[in-house]
This record gives sequence, C-alpha cells and structure tokens, in this order.
Amino acid sequence: MKTYLVGGAIRDALLGLRGSDRDWVVVGATPDEMNALGYLPVGRDFPVFLHPKTREEYALARTERKSGPGYRGFVVQASPDVTLEEDLARRDLTINAIALPAERADADWQADELVDPFDGRRDLREKRLRHVTEAFREDPVRILRVARFAARFADFAVAPETLALMRGMVAAGEVDALVPERVWQELSRGLMEAVPSRMFELLRDCGALAVLLPEVDRLWGVPQPEAHHPEVDTGVHLMMVLDMAAQLRTALPVRFACLVHDLGKGTTPAEVLPRHIGHEQRSAQLLRAVCERWRVPVEIRELAEVVAREHGNIHRSGELGAQAVMRLLERCDGIRKPERFEQVLQACECDSRGRLGLQDRPYPQRQRLMAALAAARSVATEPIARAAQEAGASGPKIGEAVARARTAAVAAALALDPAG
Repeated sequence: MKTYLVGGAIRDALLGLRGSDRDWVVVGATPDEMNALGYLPVGRDFPVFLHPKTREEYALARTERKSGPGYRGFVVQASPDVTLEEDLARRDLTINAIALPAERADADWQADELVDPFDGRRDLREKRLRHVTEAFREDPVRILRVARFAARFADFAVAPETLALMRGMVAAGEVDALVPERVWQELSRGLMEAVPSRMFELLRDCGALAVLLPEVDRLWGVPQPEAHHPEVDTGVHLMMVLDMAAQLRTALPVRFACLVHDLGKGTTPAEVLPRHIGHEQRSAQLLRAVCERWRVPVEIRELAEVVAREHGNIHRSGELGAQAVMRLLERCDGIRKPERFEQVLQACECDSRGRLGLQDRPYPQRQRLMAALAAARSVATEPIARAAQEAGASGPKIGEAVARARTAAVAAALALDPAG
C-alpha cells in the first residue's frame, strides 16, 4: 500500500499559492484494509475514507468507465491492481493530475520528486488548461470545472484541443444530463473566483451557456443605450458587472444577483431599452425560472429578485422625495432585513460601475439609502402605536402613523421635504 498527495494542493504549491484542501490517493489497498487502519468510510459512489486524526479524504486508486449519459453514468473500479498513473489519467486537467509520495508531503520537497505523467508542470509554466485524456469527454461536469478554473487562473488559456472537446460534448447532448446540484455547485464556485466573467465567456464559447443559462446567453448582442452604457452590448456589460462584484469582494448572493439582474433585456425590443420600460419585471420572472431549474437557495434567490426588480429605482433614488424613498425601502423589505438591503445596494453599485470607463466613479446612492434606512429604523414604533391606539386608531391607521414618523425621519436625514 502506498499513499500520494494529489491534485489541487500540489498545483497550488507549484504556483506559490495556499489554501487548497489536501486530497490523497491510496494505491494497492482494499476497503477492508482501510477500515482495519481506522479510516472512516464516507464514499457513496466509490471508496473514500476520512483519516482517523486529520479527517482529510483518502480515496482508493480507481478507474472509471462510461456506462450512460451524464454525471452519474459511470462504472467505477477500485482495486489494489489500479496504478497511480491509471488513477491520474481519469482526472480532468493535467495541472490537477500531479502526485507526490505521502512521506514527502510535509517535507521541503523538490519538483523532481513529483509523479507527473501528463506534463502538468509544463502546462503550469505555460499557463495552459489542458485535458488529461479523451476520458475527459465522459463527464460533463468537467466543462463547468474547466470554466471555473479559467475564472480562477485568469492568465491561463484553454488549450484548443480541450475547447474542441468541450464543444463536441455540448453538441453530443452531454450537458443536458447534468443534475441541478452539480451545476449550482460549480456555478456558485465560479462566481466566487477572481475573474468570474471568464467562466461565463468560456461556457458561451463552447455552447454550454445556451443550454444551462439561455436567459444569460441571449444578452450578448442586445444593444444598450450608449448614453448610460459606453460598452453598448448587454452581455459585455454583464461581464463587467460580475468582475466589479469580484473586485469589491462581494458575497455569493450579491454576485448571483449581478448575474441575473438584467435577464429581461434579452426579451425586450431594442427600441424600448433606452426608457427601461418593463424589463425589470421580466428579469424577476426569468430569474425565478433559473432558480427553480438549478435549485438556487431561497435566500440567494430572494436577494436577486429584489435587485432585478428595483435596481433601476435605486439608481434613480437621488431624484426621489422622502415618501418615495420610504416606499422603496418598504418594497425592498429593508426595515426587517437591513443586512440584505446592504447587499442589494452592493449589487446596484456593481451594476453602476460595471461600465466601460466608469469603473471608478462613485455611487452615492448606496450611502444615501443606507442613511435613509438607518433613520427609518431608528424610529421607536411602540410609543407611536400606543399613542395612536389611545387616540382610537387601529389596524391600518396605526401603520400609517408609523409610516409618517419614519418618512419624517428619512426626510430629516436626507434634508428632504417630508411631503415630497
């Protein structure tokens, strides 16, 4: 039995990076032997074990054979006869198919100690994402993984032969068989990478975006009003918004909201776009379909709906009076969910600054509306409700009294006319 450190930990060490989990492959062992050594079995589809002390994952060396379409269509063979090279051959990219003997993992190892049968080190030096073998085509999740790595390593290029293979897989219908959980897992990871636009641009280049997110794919070629969007093309604007979200280090809900905030423009006639008529509501409807398709978590979906529906109003909030600002806060449920409202404003700032030549411009709407929200939330509602009740008011009338007090507080904070 021999154990090797494999995959991302070695790749990142060679790149001078830190943070990847350590994964191990065990050659020449059986599940019974692993159990006898105290390892805890956790693999459902193939033999994976947790180390009894470190809780790191140890997988038995295995091979995979395609048995059907999609992510689950595999026959896995894990036996003591499977070699390290056979195990590495089933991996996605050469930069992830490098191994190091376990006894050297915590030492000051040298590159010549690595097992690198597919020239992963050369591809790292040449900044190339290249598939290991033709077995790549057997798992459509690998299309998403390559796109995610393109977003992580923004200066790496996808090898032409790998891109051709990805296109062939899409044409063969492999992407149609992907399960929602894996799609969302990879999309959410890609959104959190350094340059998320590269993920979606690569998915579009190979044809997978039109299958997975046709609502997003349709945005390329849709014109924008040049007065507000020097980049002109909606798809180009969307990619700039995503990268601004990464630049501002926003959380996943914000980045997803940025991705889907303008979906309605893909179905909006070009002549309507300059007036922004109706596309916000269409965007909200379309993103619900996206969220159902890929089982997006509820809290992420709800934030995205607010951004899709209200981002135009938030952009124009400097023109609003106190009553209109208060109505905006209520529609966004800001009083009850101030942290989410802050994320809504972050997404709107990314939308405003994700435009050609405008990346550094300020977004005063964010500070102004947060000040308005703070003022509205500072109002002590219980005394107002009690006084209204003592005056004989009930139900909606009490709510109106609270709303008037909050509007007055907003007006004072923003130096506005409370009746405006």
